Amino acid sequence: MHMDMNMGMDMKRFLCPEQDEGPLDRLIPTGGMTAIFRRIGCIGDSLSSGELEVHDTQGRVIWLDLLEHSWGQYLARMTGAEVFNFSRGGMTAQEYCESFADSHNFWAPKLACDAYILALGVNDLYAKGQELGSVADIDMENCERNRSTFAGCFGKIIQRLRCVQPGAKLFFVTIPRRQAGEASARRDGHAALMYDLAEAFGNAYVIDLRRYGPLHDEGYRARFYGASHLNTMGYYLTALQIGSYIDWIIRHNPADFRANGLAGLPYTLAGS
Repeated sequence: MHMDMNMGMDMKRFLCPEQDEGPLDRLIPTGGMTAIFRRIGCIGDSLSSGELEVHDTQGRVIWLDLLEHSWGQYLARMTGAEVFNFSRGGMTAQEYCESFADSHNFWAPKLACDAYILALGVNDLYAKGQELGSVADIDMENCERNRSTFAGCFGKIIQRLRCVQPGAKLFFVTIPRRQAGEASARRDGHAALMYDLAEAFGNAYVIDLRRYGPLHDEGYRARFYGASHLNTMGYYLTALQIGSYIDWIIRHNPADFRANGLAGLPYTLAGS
């Protein structure tokens, strides 16, 4: 029997199926390459906490953080990774770095992760009306001297994470669009800031749901929202998007992830 030695797995099709493949052209139920991370920390607000807006037994509206239905925990079940919810409904970057993380001992070495996904900004810019700021608000030598803008507070979180786990990969999430052609200086500014921060700190990437994610329009909300928050289907779909986006980032930047698995260890990868 003749065996064609050229008949093997086409790695080009696996790594980059199309030259112009977009981050969310394929939704991968397993999270794909996201599974190379064994411990993932999710820093965010209600949308990172599986929050549902409900009526209690007295008919009053309350908000419940159901962490088991957060996109982080769906991602954990998809990939087999251990995922930590460093989040709470209403969270802002300022509260996180000034009190919340300390009060829950989230900076503890025992909670160090090899990847962090940061999804903050809605409460900061809208509920609190905080100034967006820029990378110039961050003192790279001393995070305690950062300005009290969203950029300064977000930057402080990054700086503290780098102390906990210097080699961790960071992923910054932008705010999705609510309608086609949406004009929002704040949301656009937030997205631009995420790219600026990724460049300034390095070893960081943007999950740009504003550019590549689905519109959270009336049709989307009718299916995947309850009232003002996602429903469990919406959180699962968000997990699909984030896992697939990270997979896309890894496949398109394989050199950046060759030494994955060595975060926190005193070794360098042989052959590097």
